[in-house]
Amino acid sequence: MRIAVLDSDRSQADLVCQVLSAAGHSCQFFDNGKEMLAQMRKDSTDLLIMDWPTGDLEAADILRRAKEKMSPDAPAMFLVSGNAEDDIVAGMTAGADDYLVKPLRRGELVARVSALLRRAYPAQTGTEQLQFGSYVFETRPGRLLKDGSVIDVTQKEFYLALLFFRNIGRPLSRAYIHESVWVRETAVPSRTMDTHVSRVRNKLSLRPENGFRLVPVYSYGYRLEKLGAQ
Repeated sequence: MRIAVLDSDRSQADLVCQVLSAAGHSCQFFDNGKEMLAQMRKDSTDLLIMDWPTGDLEAADILRRAKEKMSPDAPAMFLVSGNAEDDIVAGMTAGADDYLVKPLRRGELVARVSALLRRAYPAQTGTEQLQFGSYVFETRPGRLLKDGSVIDVTQKEFYLALLFFRNIGRPLSRAYIHESVWVRETAVPSRTMDTHVSRVRNKLSLRPENGFRLVPVYSYGYRLEKLGAQ
């Protein structure tokens, strides 16, 4: 899906785009409302994410004008500080479909965006199949296959495995893995994550003879490596 991100905070916008790009979306960043609205006249936008309030124009006016340029079903989400109840009320009253409280959590961001897109585009967000060599992930209802056979995994093992495959070759920190898979569970013992990683490695047979290797990155996290043609 094509997602527009309006935020004067470049580091926050980069985080949003990084997370959503890793989830398979096309993300375009804007630091001012005028530029974003001008671009929306040229290109279609499936979802708008904007900081609230914005800098150059009134946030409610930007949201209203953006909605006029998007399809009738296209949703909008805004980002707001945790103690800004008036901003939350103003954003929802102005026509936003959902909001996220800052500081952002990666897993929650992906989950909220996915939920908005499923509601807005039910015909396009049914069972999605992602294939990596002999591994096939069916994101709904969360089924994992290898060479056509179903692998018995828990929900967390499914999303942990999918996180690694979507980031092949990239070292993932423990903090990133925690926020992406465990989302709101604030206290996850280190051994719990290690146990889940070990189960994923064993259940998926992530060994060199199968073309993949899941390895620890010292004092950082884990990395899934692709070792060549399978």
